[in-house]
Amino acid sequence: MRVINRFQKIVGFDRSMALASSALTALIPLAIILGVVFDNIGNGNDIANRIITRYHLTGGGAEAVTSLFTPAEESGSSEGVFGLVFLTISALSFARASQRLFEQTWELKPLSVRNTRKGLWWILSLGVFLAVTGWLNATLPQGRVGLVPALCDVPVTAVFLLWSGRLLSANRIGWVDLFPFVMTASVLAGVYQVGATVYMPRLFNSYASRYGSVGAVFAMMSGLFGFMLVIVGSSAIGREVRDELGRIRRGQRPSEREVRRQWDSVVAQARSRWQSARAQIPHRRAKEQD
Repeated sequence: MRVINRFQKIVGFDRSMALASSALTALIPLAIILGVVFDNIGNGNDIANRIITRYHLTGGGAEAVTSLFTPAEESGSSEGVFGLVFLTISALSFARASQRLFEQTWELKPLSVRNTRKGLWWILSLGVFLAVTGWLNATLPQGRVGLVPALCDVPVTAVFLLWSGRLLSANRIGWVDLFPFVMTASVLAGVYQVGATVYMPRLFNSYASRYGSVGAVFAMMSGLFGFMLVIVGSSAIGREVRDELGRIRRGQRPSEREVRRQWDSVVAQARSRWQSARAQIPHRRAKEQD
């Protein structure tokens, strides 16, 4: 009940969507720029090939990814400078969105742009993390569900999340306090990676057949939302587990009245959200008909 209440308090679904959107706007420009670099050193359309190989894409899904990550043949220096500036801004936006997750979950005072320097360090560490996990997925045998790379990614993800929590919180969250979140998130992320290996090819092909190249963006957005939902949910679990371990060490135990109060609060919030969603359905249907 405390985990559900914590998840609702940080507006988990909205936070997951915000993180997924920020990640998408940061990762696609980064991937395109890396594709240009790899093309200049003779590796061809390496980013697209890695995604196609990683998720065993065929047909329309493979064509959509190739079209999305194939850079234009001619681009001026002004476009290159603008792209670099846009990449920096979008990456910093993603860093601040991740920072707000830790601040809201651990109820810290927001730092916003005052933590920009550490946000830049986090972006560099994110690049290293993506490079390491990409290398693991490219070199290790995939199998049908990618179990071996997923298992090897778990400790790498754990180290990165532990470093992220300390860096983005400006060292306001202790290492020990982050352990429940890190262990939960890294294991669940590994499970999600196995599931994505099975499901993502169908998603890419389905969206590509409907929307063409834009379908690859929709598929990536869906995959990122699922991953961010895992991270946000794990942060709620990690915070409550840490608090519960502290209560156990102090010998505290909630009364039956407190348990009932928390349960009533969770049910009331769930009913309120469900009624709000039901009230919005007629308006959405009217807009679709218009």
